[in-house]
Amino acid sequence: MAAGILALALAAPGSAPQAAETSSLKFSGSFRIRQESLDGQYRSGFDDKDDMLALRTSVMAEWKHDAWKLVGEIVDSRAYDTDAGSVLSANEVNAFEPVQAYVSREFTAPFGKNSSATVQAGRMLVNLGSRRLIASDEFRNTSQGSTGIRADMRFAGRTQWTLFYLMPQQRRPDDFASLRDNEVAFDHEGRDLRYWGTMVARPGLLPGGTLGEFTYVRLQEDDHGSRATRNRDLHTLSVRAIRDPKAGQGDFELEAIIQSGDIRAGTAASAPTLDVRAWFLHADAGYTFSSSGKPRLSAEFDYASGDGPGTDYRRFDTLFGMRRADLAPSGIYGAIGRTNLQSLGLRLEATPSARVDVLGTWRLLWAADRHDSFSTSGIRDASGAAGRFAGQQLDGRVRYWIVPQKLRAEVNAVWLMRGELLRDAPNASPYGDTHYLAAAITLSY
Repeated sequence: MAAGILALALAAPGSAPQAAETSSLKFSGSFRIRQESLDGQYRSGFDDKDDMLALRTSVMAEWKHDAWKLVGEIVDSRAYDTDAGSVLSANEVNAFEPVQAYVSREFTAPFGKNSSATVQAGRMLVNLGSRRLIASDEFRNTSQGSTGIRADMRFAGRTQWTLFYLMPQQRRPDDFASLRDNEVAFDHEGRDLRYWGTMVARPGLLPGGTLGEFTYVRLQEDDHGSRATRNRDLHTLSVRAIRDPKAGQGDFELEAIIQSGDIRAGTAASAPTLDVRAWFLHADAGYTFSSSGKPRLSAEFDYASGDGPGTDYRRFDTLFGMRRADLAPSGIYGAIGRTNLQSLGLRLEATPSARVDVLGTWRLLWAADRHDSFSTSGIRDASGAAGRFAGQQLDGRVRYWIVPQKLRAEVNAVWLMRGELLRDAPNASPYGDTHYLAAAITLSY
């Protein structure tokens, strides 16, 4: 697959621009400090209250020489002010990690006039399409890098075609004691966890300027040393249509994903293999008003299948999909993810000025299957007696540029009003509703 990607782009008749050779070296980076607080812990076995001071520092160097580019980036993600009852994980801590180290080359007119291509190889951050399957979530304190090769081709008719073969970085260390001490260990990547596939997109493919998109991802996972896995072998196929928001107009997005393959029933080598039959649907329809601030109001629906009685495995796997843009913050909150979830909600977005943007959402939450763990909460009633209703979620965010493009403040707040499933399941915590607050300052340079 990787050799095919490289050959396809390099064998094209086009070449780099023939202008005089030029070189440049640029440095950039950012520093973010964020205080997170949570009370009314919904997870079982953890403290009622949790706090975390999350720091993320990145430094990137980019060297360009004509059509060639060499990029290196180190991200240092650390967490402080955590105690023994915290939910701290490797999603928050990854100290001093070279998340990017790649070389890329651009090609001019490789497939005729007005076409172009870019081939990228090495360690890189990857975001594909809707980012519901492959993404490096900006809200999360750690970056999700992958190592491999990627080719992006753009044709005269505006069709875009992407091919990729990548091995995601598996964060190390991942034990609680090491994470709490912010210990440094380089991430692991290898053929024991890999994904490859393609994405094709074309703006205006559908009526009204609607973009049409098709994505296929194959994920293959194997045991590695003493680390036992469920040996996932998943085929994930997505079809998406989206009309971008514009003032005074309606817009919509529809994405349907089906997932098949096989998975072990547990991590033991002797565990039986189950057939995977899972699916996901996202639909939203909105309208952007022409008034000051360009407020956009939309209705949203998300459904991600869960696993229940039967011989097939039906819990949808979002692979490396983002969370914040669609559902809710991650961090020490992380109650809502794209699995065993049915959600109906309203969203309001606005930009009152060039410096300020606001977001507010209200969601009703159910488990898609009452016998499975609700979304990413870990709360489960295998008997199904606690029902499917998990509760309601109010989520808000305000961002303000203190110094435009240089210094930005951000506040996120979530109120999870727990329903019967999150209150009555056998492993539900004894605390009340969950409240989450995160305040951050980001300096970019």
